[in-house]
Amino acid sequence: MDKLEKAISHMQKQEFEEATKLFTEAIEENPNEPVGYINFGNLLIHLNEFNRAERFFSKAIELDDKAATAYYGLGNVYYEQENYTKAQSQFLLAIEKGLDEADAYFMLGMTFIHQEYVKLALPYLLRASELEPDDVDIQFQYGLCLAQNGQVEGAEEVMNTVLQLEENHSDAYYNLGVVALHKEDASTALDYFNKALECNDEHMLAAHGKAQIEQALNGE
Repeated sequence: MDKLEKAISHMQKQEFEEATKLFTEAIEENPNEPVGYINFGNLLIHLNEFNRAERFFSKAIELDDKAATAYYGLGNVYYEQENYTKAQSQFLLAIEKGLDEADAYFMLGMTFIHQEYVKLALPYLLRASELEPDDVDIQFQYGLCLAQNGQVEGAEEVMNTVLQLEENHSDAYYNLGVVALHKEDASTALDYFNKALECNDEHMLAAHGKAQIEQALNGE
């Protein structure tokens, strides 16, 4: 195992001091290799040192302007700082440079979600869901985006997929309740809101939905 691999292992175990030491040594030994800067940049994001992380990713791009993961790293720097426009451009560049991975499409889609461009988000979240069909977060956000785009039946199907992956996903139950209300099926909606509350008794939206239905059913 070389120094970079050891450093990544330390980082995954949250042993950040050891990871920092090894990344530094790897960069000093191979100052013209972008991969060291990219990995150190990823560590700095974990440490919320965004300005330093930006410099390391920029250095990697200076050394190799085709280093797709460096653009992806920069996208994460800007995303974490809620600069979604800049993040969007970097994730797009990462994909253009060949990063055909679910995370890149997912993060790009989420930049559009945060900017309330739900139609623009949809194809990227779809692609992410195709590449990672077993990723709960990706599938849930894709289902939510379908609902936001008025594709209710598609959203219902995806939320059921989420529940197959994670049977106690309270937000998936809540959204299935919203779908049932859209179909004017108050009884089914109530069942879903109750299931959401069984999974998370502090789910405020489900509690509100349940109260509204019970009021309506009681003729209040």
